[in-house]
Amino acid sequence: MSLRRIATVEDLQQYLHVAMQLEHATIPPYLTALYSMHPTANADAYRVIRVVAVEEMLHLTLSANILNAVGGTPDLSANSFVPVYPARLPDGEDDFEVGTRAFSRDTIETFLKIERPAVAGEDDSRFVSRDRSAGALLPAVDAHEDSLHFFSIGEFYAEIGEGLERLHHEMGEGLFCGDPARQVGPAYYYSGGAAIVEVTDASSAAAALRVISEQGEGLGGGIFDEEGELAHYYRFQQLLLGRHYQPGDEAGSPTGPALDVDWDAVYPVVPDSALDHYTEPGELQDAVTAFSRAYGDFLTRLTEAFNGRPDLLLPAVVDMFHIRDLASQIIRNPMPGRPGVNAAPVFRGLAPVEVA
Repeated sequence: MSLRRIATVEDLQQYLHVAMQLEHATIPPYLTALYSMHPTANADAYRVIRVVAVEEMLHLTLSANILNAVGGTPDLSANSFVPVYPARLPDGEDDFEVGTRAFSRDTIETFLKIERPAVAGEDDSRFVSRDRSAGALLPAVDAHEDSLHFFSIGEFYAEIGEGLERLHHEMGEGLFCGDPARQVGPAYYYSGGAAIVEVTDASSAAAALRVISEQGEGLGGGIFDEEGELAHYYRFQQLLLGRHYQPGDEAGSPTGPALDVDWDAVYPVVPDSALDHYTEPGELQDAVTAFSRAYGDFLTRLTEAFNGRPDLLLPAVVDMFHIRDLASQIIRNPMPGRPGVNAAPVFRGLAPVEVA
């Protein structure tokens, strides 16, 4: 079943499942670049990437709220949910792959491609037909020789917004049949960006989509969102241009204070770290295994939180700090037999150890 225009509730739920995977697929690359920077350098760059990663978690949660509102069931624990890097994004951009790499100019260039503003032309221009990618993340979404994909994340969310409008026009408030108790609200979620939106009707669903689009790369392509915060694309662009944007600036020409970046103050982590890179028994293998297991536990906790236990998001914050500490320990270790290359965490998730 390939992506098509949203005509049914099942189509909408499928898109929202892809949206959750899409938002998550950006997080390991952002975190790897973040953790690869020396802790005593690059305060500006660290802050830029950290803000974006936090807002991607917000987008993931908002997508789960919309999916719950229309009767779907979020699941982040399936093996197919986490990509094997390098990978294509699941909404369909075909001109680049996303990987887990050290902080560098090339890495930031890839982040700009992830967050690029949508090109809004004719209605059908948002769709892109391409051959099935070997790096496709969701086989159920990309199972034919030819599949329908999108030029950008903004175009993908525009289709979700239009699909919601069509179905709401046909079904009325019956579209929003989900249990309101499954919504993640402000009592359980803190974000440094926009506030969380509980989705119970067409208006709140549109508000949630607006937050995602404006914080990322939205159809408008504006530099600042309604909250006065920089869109992700322009946050990353600042790192290459070496200067902060300020209100009144034009795209590509920031005029604010200088932004200092030390591209050399970085641990040279192995690109696209995988579990089979760590076959030699010892402390490093144990650390990588512990990280992967902790990350899997984190995704399981999120799945439970999005399925009626929003209170679990509060201890999930502690999980994130634990994951950060584990990653920092791994990244400072050289890779055995590979001079000049350091280890890196593997965002795969392992099954919990069973206790007899």
